[in-house]
Amino acid sequence: MIALGGAIGTGLFYGSASMVQMAGPAITLAYLLGGSVIFFIMRALGEMAVEHPVSGSFSQYAYQYWGELPGFIAGWNYWFNYVIVQMVELSVVGIYINYWYPGIPTWVSALVCLIVVTFINTINVKAFGETEFWFAIIKVLAIIGMIVFGLAMILFGVGNGGQPVGISNLWVHGGFFPNGLQGVVLSLVLVMFSFGGVELVGITAGEAENPHKTIPAAINQIVWRILLFYIGALTVILMIFPWNQIGATGSPFVQIFSYVGIPAAAHLLNFVVLTAAVSAYNSALYSNGRMLYGLAKQGNAPRMLAKLNSAGTPVNAVLVSTGFTLITVLLSYLNPEKVFLYLMAVATISIIINWATIVLVQLKFRQAQEQAAKTPAFKMPLYPLASYVSLAFLTGVVGIMAYMPDLRFSVYIAPVWLLCLYIGYKVKNSAP
Repeated sequence: MIALGGAIGTGLFYGSASMVQMAGPAITLAYLLGGSVIFFIMRALGEMAVEHPVSGSFSQYAYQYWGELPGFIAGWNYWFNYVIVQMVELSVVGIYINYWYPGIPTWVSALVCLIVVTFINTINVKAFGETEFWFAIIKVLAIIGMIVFGLAMILFGVGNGGQPVGISNLWVHGGFFPNGLQGVVLSLVLVMFSFGGVELVGITAGEAENPHKTIPAAINQIVWRILLFYIGALTVILMIFPWNQIGATGSPFVQIFSYVGIPAAAHLLNFVVLTAAVSAYNSALYSNGRMLYGLAKQGNAPRMLAKLNSAGTPVNAVLVSTGFTLITVLLSYLNPEKVFLYLMAVATISIIINWATIVLVQLKFRQAQEQAAKTPAFKMPLYPLASYVSLAFLTGVVGIMAYMPDLRFSVYIAPVWLLCLYIGYKVKNSAP
């Protein structure tokens, strides 16, 4: 449920409108392709998480199997990524609130959400787990309900005057590939951003009661469940409503039910997408606290961040992560229209670095296992081919981002950020 909570969020409920505009009905193929690669990345992480269930996840694995510098970079980049993800989720909370209360500034909603979620994360891990479980339940049940209700509209005309909507919207408005193959390729960037969060399973390994049993089960189930929810929900939406009339602002889930004259359903779905954003923010803050804690235990972050409260929660690490997320409140005040796109681009490039690190470290891990004549208990299928194909795919996504003018800046930011991390590592090691 935690992995579902992290991955089913703003990417699906808000960003999906932009993806549909790029690829049309063929967006479902982009999700199939991206989801297949994510499956192999998750299995790569699963190999290591089952063998070494620790908080801090692949930063610890990079530190152990690749070296101090890769471990330092992996940990801090993961933390940076999820600070940005927190910002992305916070940036849209105000948009959903404005659906009901247009007079409330978006930065006010973001600030209230930040305070409440931070409080939850400083209590104990059970408070986080219970909150995230119920957030995820709301999202999952809402998507299932939307799919069932949408199929009733498509097949029986429920909510449409008894006139079945049918499925012709999948091809009558310019075809299944209205923008050609290029549209599908360009949409892969937003698709991969949508999948960000599935690796939270690895972060939770150190606090799972029986990681050798629960981690493989979660990893094997999470990818096909996410594919079902994403592809199923979007396919129903694209059947009900012409793809070229789905607006690029707001949630298409809410828009569609508003357009077909079901205001009560639209209000309910707006509540769902709001909880989805808060849920994903909750997951991101949880993972950031644990990553900073892991870095502090390695000696790669200030020792104060390794402090636990009486409930075993790394409260200082959580509060520091929240402090950086406050930047979102400022951005939402200065430029609320563009903040989502900019933050999404930076988040995508940093999550790609994380995923590439997972695969590269898994290759190192497998080499170490082979040298020790050991066999992983939870082997990645199609190794090593799947590892190299995944790396090639991630490299291709970066190339696509470099091609897109609105996202190109994030590709330039990546090497500068990595250089800053390298300098930080050198400074840390040169300190007495």
